[in-house]
Amino acid sequence: MASGYGDSSQKVDYVFKIVLIGDSAVGKSQILARFSRNEFSLDSKATIGVEFQTRTLVIQHKSVKAQIWDTAGQERYRAVTSAYYRGAVGAMLVYDITKRQTFDHIPRWLEELRAHADRNIVIMLIGNKTDLEDQRAVPTEDAKEFAQKEGLFFLETSALEATNVEDAFSTVLTEIFNIVNKKTLATDENPSNGNPASLSGKKILVPGPAQVIPEKKACCTS
Repeated sequence: MASGYGDSSQKVDYVFKIVLIGDSAVGKSQILARFSRNEFSLDSKATIGVEFQTRTLVIQHKSVKAQIWDTAGQERYRAVTSAYYRGAVGAMLVYDITKRQTFDHIPRWLEELRAHADRNIVIMLIGNKTDLEDQRAVPTEDAKEFAQKEGLFFLETSALEATNVEDAFSTVLTEIFNIVNKKTLATDENPSNGNPASLSGKKILVPGPAQVIPEKKACCTS
């Protein structure tokens, strides 16, 4: 998958809106900065309201612009909810592996996401800050189990060390890309199929072959 930081004048085939959600201070903005600009700032300030960044990637010879929205995890900004989720086709659900409470809040974030977002949304659970392994409070197994139960992708990342951030976004974007293309194919090839269930949210969210990505980095080294 080729990618470019910043947007060139190339023709864009798809724009995919991805939302970052999770408690305050889990590293959402740092994950965004790492993916969109390949940066990490040690004195990152709390996000106020909503902001987004874009980055264009090439997936299967098509140009895909990822529009990634970041919001404040603080309660006082929760009013932005419905507008924030509108049109989102992917979501990154982020917790901090060193703060158990941030993981315990994930079901609540997931519930909010499912209440406001499209039912076919592709969701990646992210355990951030693996660079602080010695302070780990959330075992990988707990998160993996939760992700499997809920039909989510799952990866642990370190925005600081740039570990798995790229993989997390490319997994979600490729999955969305495949779903969009499957939908187009299904409609084009067999409009009278009469089986809408094949495109229903549940089917899509069942962990597919791509689910092996989280196991170990060994898989996709080129």
